[in-house]
Amino acid sequence: MAISFYDLSVGTYLRILDAVDGVLDKGRAHCQENGIDLESVVQTRLIDDMLPFKFQLVSVTHHSLGALKGMEAGLFQPPPQVEAETYDELQAMVADARKGVAAYSEEAVQALADKEMVFQIGSARMPFTTEGFLLSFSLPNFYFHATTAYDILRMKGTPIGKRDFMGRMLLNT
Repeated sequence: MAISFYDLSVGTYLRILDAVDGVLDKGRAHCQENGIDLESVVQTRLIDDMLPFKFQLVSVTHHSLGALKGMEAGLFQPPPQVEAETYDELQAMVADARKGVAAYSEEAVQALADKEMVFQIGSARMPFTTEGFLLSFSLPNFYFHATTAYDILRMKGTPIGKRDFMGRMLLNT
C-alpha cells in the first residue's frame, strides 16, 4: 500500500497531537496531586540553554497546523509571538491545532504534494518541495519539540512512558 501525503502529514500530526494532549492531561493531574505549580512548568527547561516548555508546545503547533498553512502559502517562517502564557492556554492551543489539522481534507492536502515552498528566517531562504519540507524539516522538528515537552513533564515526575508519547498505533486489524 502506498502512503499518501495526507497520511504522512495530517495522519502523523493528529496521532502525535492526540498523544501530546494526553501527556498534558497526565501532567496536569500529576502536578495537582503533588502540589506542583502548573504555571512553574510553563517556564521549565531541560537545561539552561534550551527553550522552555511553552516554546516546545508553540513549536509542536507551529510544525503541524503551521506547517500545513506554510505548505499552502508556499512559505514557512518561525512562529509569531504567541500570547499563551499559562498551562491552560498552552493546552488549549494544542487542542486548537489538533482541530485545525483535522479540518484539512484529504483532497486539499494531496493537492499540496510536490509543490515548491520556502522556509525563510530573516533574509535566509531555504527552498524545498513540500515533501522535502515535511520529511526533512517539519516532522523532525515536530517530533523533537513533542519529545522535549514530554521530557519536561517526565522530569517533573509525571508518570508517563513511551506508549503515552507514541499515541494511537496504526494496527492492521
